[in-house]
Amino acid sequence: MNEKICELPEGYVPSDKEEFMNDLQREYFRGKLIQWKEDIIRDAENVKQYLQEESASSADVADRASSESDLAYELRSKDRARKLVHKINEALLRIKNGTYGYCEETGEPISLKRLEARPVATLSLEAQERHEKQELVRKDEN
Repeated sequence: MNEKICELPEGYVPSDKEEFMNDLQREYFRGKLIQWKEDIIRDAENVKQYLQEESASSADVADRASSESDLAYELRSKDRARKLVHKINEALLRIKNGTYGYCEETGEPISLKRLEARPVATLSLEAQERHEKQELVRKDEN
């Protein structure tokens, strides 16, 4: 899945002036997603190593309690990171199958600005806002 689509010109940034989700844009977002995934995995490994070292060196009861609290926090963070890596993998699959950048609800292009801010986005801003409003209505009804 890490096959390059094309070679990006140095300093390339997607623009609304070009065809939406052309090879350059897909390669740009593919590279961005892969880098993000690598960063998340590297950070998770660093945290894991740090926590193992801290746990081994904590003899004091208060230090151990603090370490366990830190561990609980890091486990929650790690779970969020795992879910994000899953979303990144799904986005990479969408790039491969040609559906990346298009709203799953409307089929319309997701703005480049939104994809730049949230490369795993599956809904256009308008569809996301409708979705969030529907969730609020459901919450209020319960």
